[in-house]
Amino acid sequence: MRILIACEFSGIVREAFTAHGHDAWSCDLLPSDRAGNHITGDVLEVLDQGWDLMIAHPPCTHLAVSGAAWFARKQVEQAEALAFVECLWAAPIRQIALENPVSVISTRSSLGKPTQIVQPWMFGHCERKTTCLWLKGLPRLIPTSDLKAETEARPKSQQNPLHYLGPSPDRWKLRSLTYEGIAHAMAAQWGGA
Repeated sequence: MRILIACEFSGIVREAFTAHGHDAWSCDLLPSDRAGNHITGDVLEVLDQGWDLMIAHPPCTHLAVSGAAWFARKQVEQAEALAFVECLWAAPIRQIALENPVSVISTRSSLGKPTQIVQPWMFGHCERKTTCLWLKGLPRLIPTSDLKAETEARPKSQQNPLHYLGPSPDRWKLRSLTYEGIAHAMAAQWGGA
């Protein structure tokens, strides 16, 4: 399959699909952190290049409800972010998964409520990071390793270490990474969908 991983600089999801034998490409305005097939540029310019599947990770800066206190100040940015989400969703690609944290996509876009909400502990990581998935032409992800009990037994700071990251230039980058277990589940389960 030809697979586009939209808005991914880390190469994590791209490399999971590559490991499963697919022609996977990531695309982001930033260069890739990992060597591999990567397009540095605007993903909207490559949506019509014959992809079979797209996994999209639109930036959540102006969408995530964790930033609701600043919504009044960034109405223009939020409208632009939602328009970008709508363009990704309307891409001429038969199978699409759009990923974001709990956000205004549910209430302020045509996508509505997410198809599925997943946690890293469902895929072999003892951590929490609520991740919403909007799916088109794809089945829900099936958890691969349930570590909920182990995760809940840990202190809150260890359940969600990304939430407790201190200020740094790379904080946004670290918080946006996809967990390897989720990436491999996507590749294994959607690679032949």
